[in-house]
Amino acid sequence: MKNLKFKSLAFLFLFAVVGNSCTRDLDTTPKVDLTLENLLINDSNAVEGLLSRLYASFALSSVNGPGSSDIAGADAGESPFIRGLVNLQDFTADDMKNRWGDNGLDQLTTATNWTDNNKFFKYAYDRLYYTIPQATNLIGIMKRNDVVYADKEEVISELRFLRAMSYYYIIDLFGKGVLVNDENFNSSVPLPEANRKELFTYVESELLDIEGKIAATNTYGRANKAVVRMLLAKLYLNAEVYTGTSKYTEAGTYAAKVISEGGYILEPNVRKNFSADNNTSKEIIFPLIADAVSSQSFGNTTYLVNGSLSTDTMSPADFGSTDGWAGHRATKAWYGLFGNSAAALAASPDKRAQLFWTTGQNYEMTDYKTWVDGFPSTKFWNKNSDGSGAVTSFSSTDFPLFRLSDAYLIYAECALRGASSVNVAQGLIYVNAIRARAGATPFASINLQSILDERARELNFEGVRRQDLIRFGKFTGSSYLWPWKGGVKDGTSIPTYYNVFPVPSTALQSNPNLTQNTGY
Repeated sequence: MKNLKFKSLAFLFLFAVVGNSCTRDLDTTPKVDLTLENLLINDSNAVEGLLSRLYASFALSSVNGPGSSDIAGADAGESPFIRGLVNLQDFTADDMKNRWGDNGLDQLTTATNWTDNNKFFKYAYDRLYYTIPQATNLIGIMKRNDVVYADKEEVISELRFLRAMSYYYIIDLFGKGVLVNDENFNSSVPLPEANRKELFTYVESELLDIEGKIAATNTYGRANKAVVRMLLAKLYLNAEVYTGTSKYTEAGTYAAKVISEGGYILEPNVRKNFSADNNTSKEIIFPLIADAVSSQSFGNTTYLVNGSLSTDTMSPADFGSTDGWAGHRATKAWYGLFGNSAAALAASPDKRAQLFWTTGQNYEMTDYKTWVDGFPSTKFWNKNSDGSGAVTSFSSTDFPLFRLSDAYLIYAECALRGASSVNVAQGLIYVNAIRARAGATPFASINLQSILDERARELNFEGVRRQDLIRFGKFTGSSYLWPWKGGVKDGTSIPTYYNVFPVPSTALQSNPNLTQNTGY
């Protein structure tokens, strides 16, 4: 059982907001009854429940259970944040493919025919704009003098962080949106469109202010100073993509702060970061919590575990699951970094090479819709790191949204890109620490290509790969091809405008001030 329990409080649904409403006539304001404010005034324990509920918006479809969704009209299994993150960041990229052929998901898998009617773009957009106004509303209530709570400023800082993180993903995925904040929250007219640079500036200013106010340590699963700094590092790392101006020195600065002041260390057993007991990992900076009993979802790590299993070639019980959904397999663009055959992977000293299922599978993905083509990733499983644990339908493995090895790799990349706050020699030490933990041969030197490849070995299937390829100029165009890019077996060019996703048609219909991204 994980420390942060998601509390299902009936009154929370007094402010059930649909994602579209946040771009409408502000109707951005969640439907809040005064009883919510009165409750917080009269019952300080309700604060923890409400805060927990906002964290849960990233981990679950709804605190009402796996069959319910916070988002009006959304499929409870398909629409959770983690499932959307992996769909949009991994299946669109070179590392993972899905074979189901579902409308919407198939277009992501092949990076073809992206339109503003794709439900997975809508799910991601609506989920983020579900969290933003709710956090903003609670921030406003918590600031009231008649709401008395011992850790009021800490709660406000955490709410502001959750809002800023939501905007970070809006920036990365869609490049534009509306800026709902404390000043305009009660506006009765549609908000204007905010471009990528404007959203970036807002998120940057919020995080910099929060950094000085949020606690250095916190309960497992909640934000602390290192979590805020990690998001700043990631925001600055991609600043050139987002704004046209690089901020690698700033990214390096914040990665270094996470490393030196956060109190995290590389988990000696890399597998522990993706196991059911990863809540005791020393490396995970910010997890999204899963529990087979109390935090069930078809869209958290259950999607990653069960989706990568099939009774056709493996036993799901060996990975802690009762079910195999026969959906996801990695491509040779990922496992090929460890060797050019199943035998080469088996012989590799790199422990990460063993996190693929090769028995009965083909190295080449001749047909992405055929289960045996490609190697399923068994990186995430529902067993404890020592192989113990129950076999369940839902996963108890937390999703490691931020972890220390990413901070190491950010540091090294920034050093190579000329950041004045960090140095290449230390970057090499950090990269080799990751490789040593995995049992891989150390590098004598590093360059940007070796960093991109090491990020793949270490971080694939964790919701960052598309972002990485865009930052390295390898996502669109034909300079780098991977299996089924553009719907072709050996890959083909995809248009540059695919570097951002289309704004969902429902959002455009809800707010006439929003415009579509170029090309869609």
